[in-house]
Amino acid sequence: MLRILRRLFLATAIILTISVVTMADQPPDPGTGGPGSGDLPVGGGSPIGGGLIMLLSFGAAYGLKKVYDIKKIHLNE
Repeated sequence: MLRILRRLFLATAIILTISVVTMADQPPDPGTGGPGSGDLPVGGGSPIGGGLIMLLSFGAAYGLKKVYDIKKIHLNE
């Protein structure tokens, strides 16, 4: 019984710690400048195109390998 209570206490402490540490802040100030003023957008100026293409191509390659492995196993039966 003591072991169960200890685990329950530990799980509760971890959940509370995570929820306190990950509390959200207010969004950043959007800035005063309009378009063409040189200010970065609210989310930053990071491009996502290259990373998105890499992620999709790795996902497709992984899926194709899985299909190949499954077909290879079923053909040997």
